[in-house]
Amino acid sequence: MSTIGTTAVIFDLDGTLVDSEPNYYEAGRQVLDELGVPGYSWSDHERFVGISTLETVAVWKDQYGLRASVDELFLAKNRRYLELARAATPAYPEMREFVELLAGEGVPMAVASGSSPEAIEAVLAGTGLDAYLRLAVSADEVARGKPAPDVFLEAARRLGADPADCVVLEDAAPGAVAAHAAGMRCIAIPYLSAQADAPEFATAALLLPGGQAEFTARAAYAWLTQAV
Repeated sequence: MSTIGTTAVIFDLDGTLVDSEPNYYEAGRQVLDELGVPGYSWSDHERFVGISTLETVAVWKDQYGLRASVDELFLAKNRRYLELARAATPAYPEMREFVELLAGEGVPMAVASGSSPEAIEAVLAGTGLDAYLRLAVSADEVARGKPAPDVFLEAARRLGADPADCVVLEDAAPGAVAAHAAGMRCIAIPYLSAQADAPEFATAALLLPGGQAEFTARAAYAWLTQAV
């Protein structure tokens, strides 16, 4: 039995557990370059942090007038991303320690991500986090991606947890909105420090404006025990 009662913890994956955004950016840059859209920059990519790949490529299609279908764009980007992710995706050390600490205390945990099921599986396996995080939900498995609450509510359902007992860790504004809409508390760790004062983060129960540089496993666990 967990020492923090009925609390369950749900992790976003990209930018929260692992620093995968550089791989998503590079996958997008390569795909667009091959389709005749050069010069895709990191600042262009920042618009899509926290947004599912499917929604991202749908915007690309309209924005760049691409002839490929949304499904074709999704498959192309996902295939390229998987190649990069399997080669190297670092887990944040303090996040790894936090997951291990929660696992040792018997806290129910899940991953809820906008990534595809294949991408989630590849990243968790590659980092070894799959040893602790055995339940994962992709936005591809629910009707609506973030900022809709669907992926978090499905994770809670599979955990057998009341949404009110769930704490979400998120790095992006759409995820913070989704957690609030799901009736869950949120620990917000903004991936982009410039967005820390975004109104979407105002509903977070705990906001760490410094992002991963400010996050520590012990402090997060102490907050959980006090918030029960």
